[in-house]
Amino acid sequence: MLTDSEAFSGFAVDDLAAAKAFYTDTLGLTVTDEPMAGLARLQLAGGRSVLVYAKPDHTPATYTILNFPVPDVEAAVDGLTARGVTFVRYDGMQQDAKGIHRGGGPLIAWFTDPAGNVLSVVEQ
Repeated sequence: MLTDSEAFSGFAVDDLAAAKAFYTDTLGLTVTDEPMAGLARLQLAGGRSVLVYAKPDHTPATYTILNFPVPDVEAAVDGLTARGVTFVRYDGMQQDAKGIHRGGGPLIAWFTDPAGNVLSVVEQ
């Protein structure tokens, strides 16, 4: 029944204006407004998109909501750090001084958006 549906995901933020500024100015994504107030859409590679919506009582998820595959995670971390992004450190994770997890599996580093949602850059 839904196999032909072009499903998309979405997530909440507490301040849509702050989120739009972060995703546009800091991450360099194209963000478009949706016809309904309180909604925006992040335009991603490959024609994909993610819906972002304002939720006044928003509580950030305790897991990664959006992963950005990159060819060089160290270069991505350096570039994002230069734009003011701070990388999250987790107890028990083998992360280097830049916050890159190098303890097995793909190289990955986590950061948050202004609403506290966890994002990552992960090396392909």
